[in-house]
Amino acid sequence: MSDRIDDPQVYLPDLLATHARFFPRKEAVICGDTRRTWGDFDANISRIANALVADGLQKGEKVALLMGNSAEMLECLFAVVRAGGVVVPLSGLLTADQLRGLMGDCDATRAFVSAEFADTVNAIRADLGAIPPGGWIAQGFSGDGWITLADFMAGQPATLPNVRYDLTDAFNIIYSSGTTGLPKGIVQTHRARLHWAFSNAIEMGFGSSSRALTTTALYSNGTWLMMLPCLFAGGTLVAMKSFDVGEFLATVAREKITHTFMVPAQYQMVLAHPALEGADLSSLKTVLSAGSSLRRDTKRQIIERISPGLYELYGYSEGFATMLKPHQHAEKFASVGTPVLGFELRILDEEGNECPPDVPGEIAGYGAGIMTEYYKRPEATAELIWRDERGRTFLRSGDIGKLDEDGFLHIIDRKKDMIISGGFNVFPTDVEAIVGGHPDVFDVTVIGVPHDKWGESCLALVIPREGVAIDCDALRDWANERLAKTQRLIAVETRAEFPRNALGKVLKRLLRDPYWAASE
Repeated sequence: MSDRIDDPQVYLPDLLATHARFFPRKEAVICGDTRRTWGDFDANISRIANALVADGLQKGEKVALLMGNSAEMLECLFAVVRAGGVVVPLSGLLTADQLRGLMGDCDATRAFVSAEFADTVNAIRADLGAIPPGGWIAQGFSGDGWITLADFMAGQPATLPNVRYDLTDAFNIIYSSGTTGLPKGIVQTHRARLHWAFSNAIEMGFGSSSRALTTTALYSNGTWLMMLPCLFAGGTLVAMKSFDVGEFLATVAREKITHTFMVPAQYQMVLAHPALEGADLSSLKTVLSAGSSLRRDTKRQIIERISPGLYELYGYSEGFATMLKPHQHAEKFASVGTPVLGFELRILDEEGNECPPDVPGEIAGYGAGIMTEYYKRPEATAELIWRDERGRTFLRSGDIGKLDEDGFLHIIDRKKDMIISGGFNVFPTDVEAIVGGHPDVFDVTVIGVPHDKWGESCLALVIPREGVAIDCDALRDWANERLAKTQRLIAVETRAEFPRNALGKVLKRLLRDPYWAASE
């Protein structure tokens, strides 16, 4: 044995066990009728982790999770990591074919599946030979070829398995929300996830008395903006099984929620709900918006009617974020703030040179939270890299933004969503801000569609407010009076809803494709 002190680090699997040791009777996780104390939550994590180790899970092996929001989902997630594995949470919105592709792509050797996804997975199990018999663990159901979660963990000790971690070990693979082809697997390490936990805990004021409410799917990377810092700090996590405005308002009041996260579409639903006026939201200290940009009118209403403690986060799953904090709204209302603790950013022109203040360019970020790679996609990984004068690897975002004279970031648009009309760059968010200001418009998204003369022009797709019948031609004319010539709308069309990813971001490519396919 060496007489030298080793290099001690804080790791999330060990930190959860520390909370359980000193605060075993404190509530850790609440979901529906289930209320887990820290003692029970951590014991279940260890039992599942020990079952995985006993089953032969090797360090670095991938374990897929296809589970709905539940305490058991979180226990399985952290158990995989505690056992030395790499957890791969998958979207419940995927088709059987998409799941087959992702489970094969990530090289999963085991899978935890909850009852609501049993039929989908049963349809593809025979195609996934990398998962051996006994590698399919069922939560909330039983069937041929499945071992129930209760049987899997039965008889296992509630002690920590004999597993050690390195900061560079992979913690998880998160799949990006691609709209065509196979999404890319984002590999994040223990270091990246620790940074995610402590940086957001510090920035948003999480502590051991915090009670955080998640309103989006637990498999989604954005949901971890609440989940990881809350559990890191030893707080209590309340997870909604699915989002409902009335239940959200009731839960905030009943559980004395201090922190919550919603995407802009959810905030719009809350603001439009009649129960908001009488709701008790006095416990809220931090309300976070992320996933896509908030319209300014929506932002003002959130501050006035829900909570003045609004944080707006811009970021991308590959690992970079900025944040605008409540005390900054007065002076920097139109921005998305400055880098989250531990990050840096640059604005790059087409040649890869840094842009001066107020000049738009591509946003690139650097810091402890960035991914290590796209899993098995070295070429795609290399395409993201930009190196600064010190040789550090920044990741390109594909988003267009600019820094003001104080270094605050202003988002202009997604590079791939930019519309080029008559040779001029048109950013849809600028047009959406105008159209969204019309009193009859509940939500709007603007896309580029083919135009014989200009190449492409702006089309506004709008969701009307409830009970309102929009005159599309009149709305187009109203908007065009307020838009620059290059921004003017060719038409307005109404929609009942928009296709969105798990965090509510509108999938514009799905909206654009039919128009371009028709023109071809």
